[in-house]
Amino acid sequence: MAAGVYLHIPFCKSRCSYCDFATDVYRDPAGVERYVDALCREIECGNTSGSECAPSIAGQTGTLPTGRVTASVNTVYFGGGTPSLLRPEKVDRILASVNSVFSVAERAEVTMEMNPATVTAETLAAYREMGINRASFGVQTFNDRDLKLLARGHDANDARTTFKLLRDAGFDNISFDLIAGLPGQTLDDWKRNLEEAAAMQPEHLSLYLLEIHEGTPLAEQVRSGRRTPIDDEIAAEMYEVMLDRLAEAGYEQYEISNFCKPGFESRHNTKYWRLEPVFGFGVSAHSFDGKERYANDRDTAKYVEMIESKGTAEVFREEIDLGSEFAFLGLRLNEGIDIGEYENRFGTDIARSSEDLEDKGLVEIAAGRLRLTRRGMLFSNEVFQAFI
Repeated sequence: MAAGVYLHIPFCKSRCSYCDFATDVYRDPAGVERYVDALCREIECGNTSGSECAPSIAGQTGTLPTGRVTASVNTVYFGGGTPSLLRPEKVDRILASVNSVFSVAERAEVTMEMNPATVTAETLAAYREMGINRASFGVQTFNDRDLKLLARGHDANDARTTFKLLRDAGFDNISFDLIAGLPGQTLDDWKRNLEEAAAMQPEHLSLYLLEIHEGTPLAEQVRSGRRTPIDDEIAAEMYEVMLDRLAEAGYEQYEISNFCKPGFESRHNTKYWRLEPVFGFGVSAHSFDGKERYANDRDTAKYVEMIESKGTAEVFREEIDLGSEFAFLGLRLNEGIDIGEYENRFGTDIARSSEDLEDKGLVEIAAGRLRLTRRGMLFSNEVFQAFI
């Protein structure tokens, strides 16, 4: 089974009001240089987890001079943060490190997260030349008022301009992120977002209901009464409208929050939902080796210091309940779970254990598969709790 590689680039022009990710404001070029040095060292040295799990994941596909066994990978994903803030030569250096350690498939999906107004025609051309073939594009909303609320640092016209730059640079696999349920957002506002996104025809759309995380500026604004969270019924209606409008526009829903033109599913993100192995590198990066999940430190400065001193920044490791995670992650996908495969793999009749959820209309069984109903998608957390 081919694995994926995730590369965390924490730097942003500014911090969004809702963001709970491990990010840092891009201020110090020397600090960025030091981070890239550390990231490449982590990839090339490999933490203990990576070197131990590679043979069991992919089989021996080649041996490095150090004796490490390389693993086959078919997806590489630059996440963040805003990876598109990196100069092309930094990206090229990181990719060289990945290719020196892993056997990367010729037609691998190589994704970079990008934000509007952080790229030029020249940088995009350079990214394409070095093999970046998919852009995950943080639009979030086409409403300038809401963009200010989110502290996004761009306006709607920046998003439109960047999309054109991507097309002109030859990107034929572009994903948009949009957020529903923003404080003060109306159903008509959301419909206008959907209409504009559908008219632009990206190959992929990731559409999320806003989650307000403790410790973020937006959470403080809500706590103090300056912002009012959207009503749950309106949020549910936004989700229903999203399903109908995108189907009309020719998009297939393949996961609770993800839609694509035929053949343009995110191959990398699908690995997480199918519980396939992913090697994570960089601050806060998480990895899964087929049995255990492990993670790096969330503090950028500490991550760099740990890599420089001992070659690894791992701070967390646990063996997961494979049956539980396979169930609730697999149910995120529209295809659901193969009931026979689940029973053979984990020795449990998942259909029988899901009878209560089926009675509530949250799941259905068809053609030997267990999957969420449309109602189940709206109440997915209730379904997932049943398997945790």
